[in-house]
Amino acid sequence: MAVVAAIVTLVMALVQPDPTATTDADEKNRPSTSMSADSTSVSPTPTPTPTPTPPPGVTLAFAGDVHFTGRTETLLLDPAGAFGPIADTLSAADIAMVNLETAITVRGAEEPKEFHFRAPPTALDALAAAGVDVASLANNHAVDYGPTGLEDTLAVIAQGGLPIVGVGADAASAYAPYRTEVRGTGISFFGISQVQDRTYAAWTATDNSPGIASTADRGRLVDGVAAATAAGDVVIVYVHWGIEGDPCPTEEMASLATDLAAAGADAIVGTHAHLLLGAGYLDAPGSSAYVAYGLGNFVWWRSRASSDDTGVLTLTVENGVVVGAEFTPALIDAAGRPQPVSGAETAAKQSAFADLGGCTGLLDAPTTR
Repeated sequence: MAVVAAIVTLVMALVQPDPTATTDADEKNRPSTSMSADSTSVSPTPTPTPTPTPPPGVTLAFAGDVHFTGRTETLLLDPAGAFGPIADTLSAADIAMVNLETAITVRGAEEPKEFHFRAPPTALDALAAAGVDVASLANNHAVDYGPTGLEDTLAVIAQGGLPIVGVGADAASAYAPYRTEVRGTGISFFGISQVQDRTYAAWTATDNSPGIASTADRGRLVDGVAAATAAGDVVIVYVHWGIEGDPCPTEEMASLATDLAAAGADAIVGTHAHLLLGAGYLDAPGSSAYVAYGLGNFVWWRSRASSDDTGVLTLTVENGVVVGAEFTPALIDAAGRPQPVSGAETAAKQSAFADLGGCTGLLDAPTTR
């Protein structure tokens, strides 16, 4: 009997369902462990799309007339150091620009005029080494050595060592801007001469002849500025204008500045008077254009105590408006090279530069932003 009871117990154990086993029905009825809309589990938070930040301000440095003749000719023996320590100020800006007041040639016959300036192609090496990114040749000395000198000048420019504006094989190229971008901000640089001398009369570029860009074809310049503005660029116009030795702008200069601002120019800077002239915002309805009427000599062939004051004007541009202007003063030394001043002299010369605006009619702030 004991044996029979054991067998019965064993059989019952074999047919009794395992409480830990599951059937297909059990699997269907078991609550899901996956995430659902009703689940109290927290889903990962999507990463928000970052709000685009506006591009930072662009810094543009400008200095005056440069050439390598007379006492400055020997500076090209060392192109890398031709500008001296002022190169640090030029290099610190996103873009730096000067007026290169010379033909780039070692050949040619002098034009019938009093002064003649020319320099070898290493002049462009000196500019580039100093941090200059673009230069204007729209001035009254770009064709001092006639057609041969102009041919050489254009050939050097075509090699692409340094962007040059204001001169070309025809009007289309002479009046064309140099365009670049800095951190997404497009910038167009134009060069133009308003000095009505031999170069202006004989060597203004036309549709069929080479030369400089001048206000003899003012409409072409204004149209170019308007087109660059319509494309969304910050527009800079470097102008050769004024009367030598006159510390105040002429009505002709003011008229041109007004026309350029109306076409959309954001900054208008110039040289030719051999003096520093005033700077500020144009006093015109709705205008935010910044005008620097004269930046004086910079790397200069002869000494004149009245014209040795110079410097670098650095503009900060945001959304097409000049929001900051800093003048770094310098004095042209015996070698013709601009040397930055220091100490109390810096503040004194910056104050003197600010005071030059008295006869310009310019404002300390734009009329609109």
